Amino acid sequence: MKHRNCNMKSILVTGGAGFIGSHTCVTLLEKGYELYVIDSYVNSYPTSLKRVIELVSKKDKSLSRNLNVFEGDLRDSNLLQSIFDKSRENGNPIDSVIHFAGIKSVAQSILDPISYWDSNLIGTICLINTMNQNNCHEIVFSSSATIYGNTDREKITEDALIKPVNPYGITKMSIEKFLRNVYDSCQEKWKIANLRYFNPIGAHSSSLIGEYPKGEPNNIFPYINNVASGDLLSLSIFGNDWPTADGTGVRDYIHVMDLAEGHIRSLEFLKNNKPQFLNLNMGTGKGTSVLELIKTFEEVNKVRIPFTFGERRSGDVAKLIADNSLLKLILNWEPKRTLEEMCKDGWKWQSQNPLGYK
Repeated sequence: MKHRNCNMKSILVTGGAGFIGSHTCVTLLEKGYELYVIDSYVNSYPTSLKRVIELVSKKDKSLSRNLNVFEGDLRDSNLLQSIFDKSRENGNPIDSVIHFAGIKSVAQSILDPISYWDSNLIGTICLINTMNQNNCHEIVFSSSATIYGNTDREKITEDALIKPVNPYGITKMSIEKFLRNVYDSCQEKWKIANLRYFNPIGAHSSSLIGEYPKGEPNNIFPYINNVASGDLLSLSIFGNDWPTADGTGVRDYIHVMDLAEGHIRSLEFLKNNKPQFLNLNMGTGKGTSVLELIKTFEEVNKVRIPFTFGERRSGDVAKLIADNSLLKLILNWEPKRTLEEMCKDGWKWQSQNPLGYK
């Protein structure tokens, strides 16, 4: 048995080896938290967590001892319980959860909705059930701006109509509703924050960790990187007839390190305040079209990104831009890194890790 500093907070991070999860783990470890990470590696690589250890050890070698890693699926309630038991044995029971785990391809969710409902919903129900059994009632959930669906609003506030247009978004909406039911059942103990991400891109400035999806990427940025590196001849843009200024889709891009910091700010807000239920947009409030993103990437990194236009993609929307005023008001925080920094850090990761985590 290893006893920890009793002032150290223990956190369960689900899906901690993924793109956003790994960057958040770095930030949490640097802030002195003890982490219990569970990941199935369906969409991620164990190497990412080895890189996390390498990164934090550069700052303080002792920090790496605070990372406990478990391979498995959230639907395995016995494994989940064993992780909570382990934290108790170590002297610091898990008292909060950051929940990233889930599958997230819009296109794949349309082809295989059963897997999305099973993995995302059942996994979350098992997690909440185990938390409740272990007197752990604090969770930050990785939701998504896809729950808003098609909207004619210039910027989306958290009270906008929730009407996702694909199964992936529907599972995120359903988890939010489930968490609301859980909160309403016992408002005096649950602390819940749903973080509705817009479009995370970029990478850690060290270039040790970044985005490296298994199979077909779900987001545009890995494709841009692959064109820049010569692995792809050109970028295929889904539609140039959207009702936007240049005909290409407009998104709110946020640096992954800003998103990681936003998780810690949300978690610490929950810890320091009474039980409550929060929905927060995680975006910059700035819209960027696909063509504007390409132009910025080319200028910052001195590379050329050839592109072609194709048909619109099923399940896509014309615009998704966050109104993040509630985020600023509640957390007294906002994303600070620029689109140029996102493009610079994202390309640095790709160019220094051409094979990703392999």
